[in-house]
Amino acid sequence: MATDPIRSKQQLKAMADYWLKQGNFRNYILIILGVYTALRVSDLLKLRDEDVYDFKFGAFRSHITVTEEKTGKTRVIALNKKAIYALRLWFPHRRGGFIFANNRKNKSAISRIQAWRIIKETATELRISGRIACHSLRKTFGYFACKAGVSPVMLMGVYNHSSFDITKLYLGITQEEIDEVYTSVMLM
Repeated sequence: MATDPIRSKQQLKAMADYWLKQGNFRNYILIILGVYTALRVSDLLKLRDEDVYDFKFGAFRSHITVTEEKTGKTRVIALNKKAIYALRLWFPHRRGGFIFANNRKNKSAISRIQAWRIIKETATELRISGRIACHSLRKTFGYFACKAGVSPVMLMGVYNHSSFDITKLYLGITQEEIDEVYTSVMLM
């Protein structure tokens, strides 16, 4: 079943704040990086401390480089101020190794199922309707980028999609938003 983007900035902020208020920085950063990198959860969960932090220079990286599991393509993703801020909050609490480390001693990343549980729990607790799951974070990036005027063709490149039809599905444009285009454009 397809997932929906989160269409409210207030709901998106509430999802991140839900975990931040509990002091759960791993889950907080899952939501933040999930939205701001637009990575698939399988690629997001593979991120390691050194992918975001340069230990030699003692600073967070401005970009991360990811080889996508699904496509095999390499993506370079700029980290914005909000992502860096979230990483700074998380950094003192890191466990060493994976950013999304599980709570066990084997120092592996949480599973995709665990990530899904985190997102579902958050949406349920906050009564966010729709089909919200991990992929919603990826779609949310495109939804708000499109609303902000970013070209859908540019988003196709961001997502590494092979066809524009796939990108259109990601944007989650509703009939009401299409109606608004027709009713708001005045040419004469």
